[in-house]
Amino acid sequence: MLKNYTSQVSASRSVAYIEACLTKNGARQILKEYDHNGQIDSICFIVPVDGVDMPFKLPARISECERVLRANISRRARPETIKKIPKQAVRTAWKILSDWVEAQMAMIELAQVELTEVFMPYIYNIQLKQTYFEMIKGKGFKALLPGNVEVNNG
Repeated sequence: MLKNYTSQVSASRSVAYIEACLTKNGARQILKEYDHNGQIDSICFIVPVDGVDMPFKLPARISECERVLRANISRRARPETIKKIPKQAVRTAWKILSDWVEAQMAMIELAQVELTEVFMPYIYNIQLKQTYFEMIKGKGFKALLPGNVEVNNG
């Protein structure tokens, strides 16, 4: 079952909660990025790590959420339900991200993980406009493999 697929929590409330969690745990700057429709699609923030301001970017990936919601809707769904999917995708994507951030912050507060350990895929290279994950994915994840290991693509 999809988590939060019927959430009625507004995206703005989820975003505000994420911001509160981030500031409580050391974020010094927070920026919201918007898509071409004027809708928030990611949160960028800076946290000092060992004296260095480290930028991070958390994307909501709303279009992917909408695609999954559409793929999982009943064939007998009413037309008005189908029309509501785009707005539901916004609420669901942000609520899931809010829940995830909350869980990660709980682990950080209990000294189970470090902030950079959890958020490492989301470290953001401002010049390249890519997260660490996007950079290593673009290189076929080769940066993660030892130099003498061959990748079997077969």
